[in-house]
Amino acid sequence: MKTVCEVCPHFCNLQEGQTGFCRARSNEGGKIVCKNYGRLTALALDPIEKKPLQRFYPGSRILSVGSYGCNLRCPFCQNCEISMADGEQIETVEVSPAALVGKALELLPRGNIGIAYTYNEPLVGYEYVRDCAKLAKEHGLKNVVVTNGNINEKPLQALLPDIDAMNIDLKGFTERFYTAIGGDLETVKRSIQIAAERCHVEVTTLVIPGENDSVEEMDALSRWLAGVSPEIPLHVSRFFPRWRMTDRGPTPVETIDCLAETARKNLRYVYKGNC
Repeated sequence: MKTVCEVCPHFCNLQEGQTGFCRARSNEGGKIVCKNYGRLTALALDPIEKKPLQRFYPGSRILSVGSYGCNLRCPFCQNCEISMADGEQIETVEVSPAALVGKALELLPRGNIGIAYTYNEPLVGYEYVRDCAKLAKEHGLKNVVVTNGNINEKPLQALLPDIDAMNIDLKGFTERFYTAIGGDLETVKRSIQIAAERCHVEVTTLVIPGENDSVEEMDALSRWLAGVSPEIPLHVSRFFPRWRMTDRGPTPVETIDCLAETARKNLRYVYKGNC
């Protein structure tokens, strides 16, 4: 019997034992389960600015965790070793929500404020993020999600009461670009709108030469974001060749400077990344 996964707009219709597009969710016994639940590939105490979040507890640190899988196929992926892997291709460590929260509490003396779900696309492991975030909040910890925003409204709304901040990728501002990477622009825009009503939100756009680097696109993107709130910080980030996109050089710093200035005409807080 086939079962539909309803976490993201792919709506994968999976046969028994079949794994979805994200490589992290499968049909087991007619029920969609999270295959990467508690299976961590990365664990580090990072500066909050590395998420990147510039206006959420600046100067603090946060325990950052990642698993494997992603529901996009960005050829420029910066963490392709884990995001494009499945559970059979990569070494993982089993960490329960209670153990993760315990580790976060142990790190409080080192400036830790909570847990950031990041590195791969954390929301393909939605149930783990949900369970950890709820427990973390009960212990007074902050929860941060670094996501591509390609998630359906119902699971996002259910998660947000326990989330304090999000950094959401707005990878481009054309349907052409999102179709090429296997995502849905309108879903991501809706995620930003919904999240901005419930928690602190910052947005990141990785600028790729010849793909999403025009002044016109950045003006449209930043105008739209200002319509949600001109107070939302935007990170205009520099691309470096990676994974399947090594056919071009890094984004010129001059391009980042120009596009940041364009965005500043519409938004109060614009930051340059990877420069």
